[in-house]
Amino acid sequence: MSFSDLKKQSSLGSLTSKLVKEVEKMNNTGGGGDDRLWKPEMDKTGNGYAVIRFLPAPNGEELPWAKMYSHAFQGPGGWYIENSLTTLGQKDPVSEHNRELWNSGLDSDKDTVRKQKRKLSYYANIYVVQDKANPDNEGKVFLYKFGKKIFDKIMEAMQPEYEDETAINPFDFWQGANFKLKLKKVAGYWNYDSSEFAASAPLLDDDDALEAVWQKQYSLTALTAADQFKSYEDLDKRLKMVLGSKTPTRRYDEETSNEDNDRGSYTPDFQARRPEPTTDFNAPDITPTKSADSDEDDALSYFQKLAEE
Repeated sequence: MSFSDLKKQSSLGSLTSKLVKEVEKMNNTGGGGDDRLWKPEMDKTGNGYAVIRFLPAPNGEELPWAKMYSHAFQGPGGWYIENSLTTLGQKDPVSEHNRELWNSGLDSDKDTVRKQKRKLSYYANIYVVQDKANPDNEGKVFLYKFGKKIFDKIMEAMQPEYEDETAINPFDFWQGANFKLKLKKVAGYWNYDSSEFAASAPLLDDDDALEAVWQKQYSLTALTAADQFKSYEDLDKRLKMVLGSKTPTRRYDEETSNEDNDRGSYTPDFQARRPEPTTDFNAPDITPTKSADSDEDDALSYFQKLAEE
């Protein structure tokens, strides 16, 4: 905006109107939301349905998703809701503390570790094809946070189990497929098991329109950039406070819609403050044995191969 445009807005009073609308938006969202993040919603019957399209890697980036780990648990001193430094291949105070507890051999300590273990999340750019709960979202690009269940469906689409199934790259503009997200409650928790990919088809018929969508995507590498994470010292200080009896000095909001483990998890607020830390692709939470993380590493290698082709 030029200075002359600013002056015109002043005389027309449009700037005041815009500011009032922004305040109303903040009040409606509680001031802590990130309008880049899309979330599915349930209807009154306890079901939810939307159609989204996973988008290719943003311009200048190699992978179409970002992998993040976080911790969310409550102690005597309040909530610890932080992303883990192990995402960066660095030591994290919670992982170290959990390892000590696990190695104590006490069943009570192992139960504590299970409550404090890191949670896996993915972020990807999506195009909202259909969203009856919020029609204004349709035709727009958002960031979408999802868990291992949906990621497994993506991998199954690329590496089908049966010979009569055709492999697709869900992140491809032309050869990909829309994702029919079907949400329901099972035993009180959100469940995405019925979600599935539609038949392969271009997202849009016009390449110019597809390029416009591509240019609107958000950076994924920025979510796990080193300068976005809290230091080990700050996290250790917070952990000691939570494990002690001291009242926390700041407030955290618990997000309750992560399908990864059908339990509550934390969604970073990218605009209100720096994104919280994330975790290393290989570092174990409890023991250095090869387990579920090995499958995730295989997935990472698969995407890297796609980027190189």
